[in-house]
Order: sequence, then structure tokens, then C-alpha cells
Amino acid sequence: MSNKRKKYSPEFKAKVALAALKNEQTISELSQQFGVHPNMISTWKKALVDNAADTFDKNQKYRKNVDKKIDELHRQIGQLKVENDFLSRKLGF
Repeated sequence: MSNKRKKYSPEFKAKVALAALKNEQTISELSQQFGVHPNMISTWKKALVDNAADTFDKNQKYRKNVDKKIDELHRQIGQLKVENDFLSRKLGF
């Protein structure tokens, strides 16, 4: 018997975290209201507070695109290095 984890949408997580930030209800009250474990609410609240500055960062999308491009280039370099090593061994260099 396997228990599958629930997957919550980013919108739901934001809604719960914002409710926790408002401090109108306790974490345990929010837990009962939304059907989520109190530790998850605390984790989402902390993530929201820690990453709030990124919302107002104009260069965030640009940096994500640059990071993706760098990762892709590193992958290509690795692939070419493997191919080079393979060919040099086959040709006896």
C-alpha cells in the first residue's frame, strides 16, 4: 500500500502562505482550514518571505535565461569532450 504525496499548485501555496503572513489565524487554524500540515504552512511562509525580493527584481527572467544557456553549453562541452576522448582512443592518439 503506497501513499502518494499530494501536489499543491503554486497558487494554492501562495494563498496559504499569505494567509499565514496576515496573522489573522494561527498556523493550526490555517492547517485545519486548508487541510495542510502546519510544517508545510511554515515552510511555504518562510519561502515566500525569503523570495519576496525576487518578485521585484527586473533582471530575474534574464538571469534565469542566462543560467539555462550556461547549463546547456556545459552539457555540450561535456558531450564533445566524451566524443573527443572516444575518438582519440579509437585512432590511437
